[in-house]
Amino acid sequence: MVALFRGYYKGFMVDDKPQAAAAAPIPATSLEPAGVLTLEAFAAALPPGGRLIGVDVGTKTLGLALSDVSRMIASALETIRRSKFKADAARLMELAAAHGVRGYVVGLPLNLDGTQGPRAQASRAFARNIAALTGAPILLWDERLSTAEVERMLIQADTSRRRRAEVVDKLAATLILQGSLDRMRKLSRDAASTEHLSGPVEGC
Repeated sequence: MVALFRGYYKGFMVDDKPQAAAAAPIPATSLEPAGVLTLEAFAAALPPGGRLIGVDVGTKTLGLALSDVSRMIASALETIRRSKFKADAARLMELAAAHGVRGYVVGLPLNLDGTQGPRAQASRAFARNIAALTGAPILLWDERLSTAEVERMLIQADTSRRRRAEVVDKLAATLILQGSLDRMRKLSRDAASTEHLSGPVEGC
């Protein structure tokens, strides 16, 4: 099913426009620790190589996704059944170390009108707590429709209710992470284009 999702999603994310399921980076606020960054600062803080991990923060689970080392494609990784934060964080740090993770993208489930409810506040708190445990940069990413989009895709694929419950969180994390990867590539291309246009003109 993960392979089916990845094949479906490759067609879903062919352009560089932010998808509704993972629409935009969330500006860091003065209340965030230094590790929670804006998109531009996050991209600048990342080393040239290394994977990123995406996190869909739920009340009962943490859905995880992992990028390739070139940060082109996100793949579903694991679903952590939540207990206490210490145990959840230990498993997350263990996976991050095993895969050479260089940064974290944490989904922020805003309300449809852009306001923040209890789930968004819980995700911000999770990001702050993770930032206190790692020196890696952290990005908050608007994921207000990611779980609903994954549910729709799985239903279209005729996936059973039980199977949907097993994979929906890590696939939502995949959508979150892929959205951030796509936006960072566009940011890099835009910066390169601007630099080219503003460079010296020879032969004049």
